Amino acid sequence: MSDATDPWLIVGLGNPGPDYAANRHNVGFMVADLLATRIGGKFKRAQKAQAQVVEGRMGPPGPASRRVILVKPMSYMNLSGGPVTALRDFYKVPTDHVVAVHDELDVDYGMLRLKLGGGDNGHNGLKSMTKAMGPDYHRVRFGIGRPPGRMQVADFVLKDFSSTERKELAFLVDRAADSVECLLAEGLERAQSAYNS
Repeated sequence: MSDATDPWLIVGLGNPGPDYAANRHNVGFMVADLLATRIGGKFKRAQKAQAQVVEGRMGPPGPASRRVILVKPMSYMNLSGGPVTALRDFYKVPTDHVVAVHDELDVDYGMLRLKLGGGDNGHNGLKSMTKAMGPDYHRVRFGIGRPPGRMQVADFVLKDFSSTERKELAFLVDRAADSVECLLAEGLERAQSAYNS
């Protein structure tokens, strides 16, 4: 069982490389980048895994401050579990202190849902993480909605946000980052009541 002194592993899910940077599937990377800026860190290559990491502290100074390791797996989405598990083990992070930030098809665009555990809902990043370490980690589900018309899901998630969506995107990424900070500082129930929409 985890306690307050255990570190947190915050995993932004996405695909590496400039071709994918603005895709819907990469919103986890966007949130991780913003959190890195907030804690005053820069991502660098991890020694122990195929990932980029930033270490720092989140929350108010003092006993409420949390040690965090921000992670962007560089293995492509469907292989995220390997690097995440390697870093979880290296930093001795309990599984319930792992948070995956990811795009979610079954939530309307811009809505957030925070939860602990559950299925992967067809999301390859979650599928890989769950296979590697079980389902008992937190998720911050960033709604991207369903594809329009007959567009295939794979095509939709690997497309950039639309111009209409981009008008709100910075605000929504900011709100998702706030929800991660709230989860760490105040716990899941408070974060859910504040951010689940």
